[in-house]
Amino acid sequence: MNIIKVIIFQIFSLTVLSCSNTSQEYIVELNSNWEFKSENDKDYLPASVPGTVHLDLLKNGKIDDPFFRLNEHKQQWIDKLDWDYRTSFDVNDFHFGYDVIELDFFGLDTYANVYLNDSMIYSSDNMFVGKTVNVKKDIKKGKNNLLIKFKSPIDIGIEMYDKLGYKLPDNANDLSEIGKVPENKKVGVFERKAPYSFGWDWGPRLVTSGIWRPIKINFWNNFQIKDLHFTQKLVEENAHVKAEVEVLSVYDNQNVNAKIYIDNKIIANDIVHLKKGKNKFSIPFTINEIERWWPNGMGSQKLYNVRLEISQQNYISEASKSIGLRTIELVTQKDSIGNNFFFKVNGIPTFMKGVNYIPQDVFLPRVKDADYENLISSAVDANMNMIRVWGGGVYEKDLFYELCDKYGLLVWQDFMFACAMYPGNDSFLKSLEQEAIYNVKRIRTHPSLALWCGNNEVLSAWENWGWKEDIIDNQSQEIADTIFNSYDQIFHKILPKVIDEYDSSTDYWSSSPSSSTGVKESLTSGDAHYWGVWWGKEPFSTYEEKIPRFMSEFGFQSFPEFSSVKKYTNPSDYDIYSDVMKSHQRSSIGNKTIEEYMQRNYIVPKSFDHFLYVSQLLQAEGISMGMEAQRRNRDICMGSLYWQLNDCWPVASWSSIDYFGKWKALHYETKNSFEESILSFHNKRDEVALYFVTDKLESQKLKFNVQLIDFSGKIHKTWNGEFFSKANNSKIIHKINISSLNVEPDYFNDKYLYANASINDEIIAEKMKYLTAVKNLDIDAPKFTYDVKALNNFYEIELFSENLVKNLFIDSDLEYNFSDNYFDLRPNEKKVIRIKRDKFHSINSFKESLNFLSLYDTY
Repeated sequence: MNIIKVIIFQIFSLTVLSCSNTSQEYIVELNSNWEFKSENDKDYLPASVPGTVHLDLLKNGKIDDPFFRLNEHKQQWIDKLDWDYRTSFDVNDFHFGYDVIELDFFGLDTYANVYLNDSMIYSSDNMFVGKTVNVKKDIKKGKNNLLIKFKSPIDIGIEMYDKLGYKLPDNANDLSEIGKVPENKKVGVFERKAPYSFGWDWGPRLVTSGIWRPIKINFWNNFQIKDLHFTQKLVEENAHVKAEVEVLSVYDNQNVNAKIYIDNKIIANDIVHLKKGKNKFSIPFTINEIERWWPNGMGSQKLYNVRLEISQQNYISEASKSIGLRTIELVTQKDSIGNNFFFKVNGIPTFMKGVNYIPQDVFLPRVKDADYENLISSAVDANMNMIRVWGGGVYEKDLFYELCDKYGLLVWQDFMFACAMYPGNDSFLKSLEQEAIYNVKRIRTHPSLALWCGNNEVLSAWENWGWKEDIIDNQSQEIADTIFNSYDQIFHKILPKVIDEYDSSTDYWSSSPSSSTGVKESLTSGDAHYWGVWWGKEPFSTYEEKIPRFMSEFGFQSFPEFSSVKKYTNPSDYDIYSDVMKSHQRSSIGNKTIEEYMQRNYIVPKSFDHFLYVSQLLQAEGISMGMEAQRRNRDICMGSLYWQLNDCWPVASWSSIDYFGKWKALHYETKNSFEESILSFHNKRDEVALYFVTDKLESQKLKFNVQLIDFSGKIHKTWNGEFFSKANNSKIIHKINISSLNVEPDYFNDKYLYANASINDEIIAEKMKYLTAVKNLDIDAPKFTYDVKALNNFYEIELFSENLVKNLFIDSDLEYNFSDNYFDLRPNEKKVIRIKRDKFHSINSFKESLNFLSLYDTY
């Protein structure tokens, strides 16, 4: 954990600390006795901090659930008002005697003036920047009143929109028409506020205000550690580490003792001279015989708990952080194709298997720690090693990065700029520079941090979406130059300078996607976002042809499962073209595109719940095809990050996990496609090639077996062989010439290929392949049996079938996810799956809640 101050109390009144010892610093979270009201109201109502206006209105019964049916549209008045939050707290004589009393504001959303005892102490204009304010002169003994006055983000945005003097390109993701903004003005780009709250093509428009991160009061004497960062240089089995320290001192000309501990053992000791004010110094130390930190699947995630203690006589200030010892390098060298793009971890070129992440809720304060644990664990369980924090959301809370450290998920961190051009006035640039400094300093020490990226799709939009031409045609070349000069200032000057000064050991990439700094996207250089599938309506097989150097975005939509949809709809809404279902679909081509692709590949179900189910099969089929194609071509492409992991509200989207935490078919298929070693079939004209792809760091000698099997389990053809695989490799291990089988095309309507790879008779990879479209398959009614056992922490379901069961989906009343789902149950195969059990959940009630659905049932 990243802990700067070590003793935190959550209390209703500071007076309970009256027996404290001033030889220590104390921090108290101000999370009680809050009230709020709008500018139009006379009476205050109870409020929760951290929180948002919408959540407080919901808790007080003033609005209905914004996510249910069409309620979002009824609540657009909230962001047009100013809102006040207030609380009071007591400071007794003892605490008033501290040298320094500070208020730490970790996040105000967004435009706020803060008053302590009627004196304005702070004015906020950036949601992403925390602020520490020394309030010693404003605080008083006894009762203190804290008032925060939030201005309407829409009113402020309109003021800035009108002052600009020219028009920025139209940001389609700003759903100003839903927001009922005067003259449909799209104001989100002017505000340093979570862009997605203004709407996106997967999210609602619910523009928030409030105290979205904690406020704490901090008492300290003499000096206090304000920042602790570690740089490292690894030489063979040793780490040469430097602790970079920032200390604030009340007094001038004092010597303090600085000690570095690892696991409570002193490894460095120094005398440091402090002057009054801010002090910066470094303490070098060496860790011998190190254990390196590795991404998921490559090794363990060793973390060293390093603590700094600064003391003088009886007074102590402490800070601690967990560090991982590793090297991470982004390689972008010229080669025979163009410019490569891959990450080298601890000296090893590493294929990135991962996903794009968006905030977990529009109302972020209600995301619990357990939700972070569940989501990050789900990514790790699906064999991922990288997660991209997308630039239209927020810089995540510390816990997110701590979990990535713990589980081995490398973090591609965008700065919060996405799909828009930005103003370049001095106040805007100054604010975003402070934002960058604050968040770089906060995140930089995490071993999971792999890359800083300037923005999402801003360069692509300017160069490829017609924005530049539209500005030139409808305004002027001069205005176009002004707009791009602002882009250049932000992403080629300010942000790289911040990285160079505060985190020079982490690479910076100016825009995703791009070929290089300032050069637009290409499949032969840099990273790519490929949307020919979905937006271009291209077939899924295009993924097997369009292979970039690093695929940082690609995706296809599906609906949540029926149990999730029932939570935000009424039965009268059970039609994908009902007003409610269309409102919970924000892509302009969404539901029709899902239906169009489904008609190509599947028999389109007539019932609503079956349509939702098949949409997930469709999504899993397409995206897994892309994942496998990118892994097969690892000599060209070294990363596969699909769009997207999660949702911020209940919606049809590109996610593999829905808003309620339910894994879609895609997430289960991702788990298979991202296994350390996989078998992958590739059809090319009249030939089927079988690939063995592995991320294993050692070479292997294996055997393969391929069978052509019909849906009743009869084996019609078998191929066997041995092969050798190098480490980190992709190779063809077998080819089947289809024409040599001398069969009619419909011969394959009731058959599939099954392949496995084994070492010493242990199967380490297996794969099924159908040789015709799913809609052509002659599927019979399933004939399977199952048995349920209750283990200590799990229920175990053992299944057996006499014939092929296509895409078996198992549902229960438990909120957990199964170990596997939406799978093909092969004839005469025993399949065992598990699900976590509740302590007080009986096996009989679990059995009764089980429901099974297969593709046959949708016909």
